[in-house]
Amino acid sequence: MTIALPAAPAQAPRRQILVATAMASASAFMLIIGMVAMWLKFRAGAPTRDSSDGLKIIKDWMPAGITIPEVAANVMLITFPVGALMAQWAAYSAKRDDAPHRSLALAICFVMGLAIVNAQIAVYSQMNIGLADGQFQTMFYAITGTVLLLVVGAMVFSLVAFFRSVGGRDNDTDVVNAHAFYWYFLTAAFSVVWFVVYVQK
Repeated sequence: MTIALPAAPAQAPRRQILVATAMASASAFMLIIGMVAMWLKFRAGAPTRDSSDGLKIIKDWMPAGITIPEVAANVMLITFPVGALMAQWAAYSAKRDDAPHRSLALAICFVMGLAIVNAQIAVYSQMNIGLADGQFQTMFYAITGTVLLLVVGAMVFSLVAFFRSVGGRDNDTDVVNAHAFYWYFLTAAFSVVWFVVYVQK
């Protein structure tokens, strides 16, 4: 008489993609915070002058004649949470094996990223400043350009998750969860940049 041994317990999921995305997001967030800190340092060290009436002290950080389009900046601020919400919808649908809604949510995430890139390009074109025109211009392009590259990364992430979704990877929830985590990171990072760079200037 032979006795079969019980089956070995299932191996715990390692979630490499989610962990890698979390580490990359943390690194990128530290980069953004460091650039914002440099922005604040340069702004604090900018020369000052008295106003024409002598009642105020003006800090010559943002050159005269430069205006930041606040409408486009605010549209970006509103668009990021919508992208994060759509990414969470994709994760919610993936957990429930709802492939059509997961694919739709991922496609909307890509469109949200495209809208953000379009709004940022509109900001650049309306400001009409050069990269090497001064400290403000260089720092502005450095910070906003970094965020723009991170958004392009989010769009690529959305495309990869979308094609995996329509390709029949119904049990691939880790990629969709990592995608949602990345969009949450982007929303938090841009909120900091928006407040310091676009609002406080």
